[in-house]
Amino acid sequence: MNALTSRQTQILKVLIDEYIETAEPVGSDALEKKYNLGVSPATIRNEMSNLTKTGFLKQPHTSAGRVPTSGAMKFYVDQLMEEKQMSLADEVKAKEEVWDDRGNFDKFVNEMTHSLADRTCGMAITMIDDGSVWQAGHANIFLYPEFADLGACASLFGFMDEDEQLIDLFFNRFPIETPFDVLFTEDLGFRNMPIGIVAAHFKVKDKNGAMGVIGPVRQSYASLVPTIRYYRGMLEEVMGI
Repeated sequence: MNALTSRQTQILKVLIDEYIETAEPVGSDALEKKYNLGVSPATIRNEMSNLTKTGFLKQPHTSAGRVPTSGAMKFYVDQLMEEKQMSLADEVKAKEEVWDDRGNFDKFVNEMTHSLADRTCGMAITMIDDGSVWQAGHANIFLYPEFADLGACASLFGFMDEDEQLIDLFFNRFPIETPFDVLFTEDLGFRNMPIGIVAAHFKVKDKNGAMGVIGPVRQSYASLVPTIRYYRGMLEEVMGI
């Protein structure tokens, strides 16, 4: 992808913010009305066309608006978004939900995975490379219009039922040496699953572990990333890492 001008970067950021909020293709008029970009709708349209040509945006066949590509979403997560840290009250509540179970590792991880799913409204998963897998939040997928297609849901749930595929995903496609990573549909080769996955790695004694949240491409990564980071920290604290 080519380097962006400051104006293109600004337009791309607000377009992705709008897409995350609405789940709909975004047009130039909507951006001009809602955001103080200081340029005309025609200029915004021209820049959106340039962003499409350079691979940051794509145009659904049925809409005049644009949606971000996987590459644009990674660029957004890595360089544009402003993280929204958990409040102290939310941190305390999250810890209270699981802390009484810290003496039983299996129960603690199970409760933590359920708590993470509830807090992020996604499908949460925690695993260790010895084959241990904990999952929660499958019903959350139905909260998102992207998964109104039963075929997409069936593909996703079928994938989640295969522990070997999950272990391959979290320990091979996500580099273990990278503490945090985000992958999207096109990165994963899932043709009919419009998903984004945020994963964090950790160590459990001599074993490798991973936790993550699976949801639509347009998840609120600004709050999701620090939330997963906090839950990973709780797990590391319990393990005395």
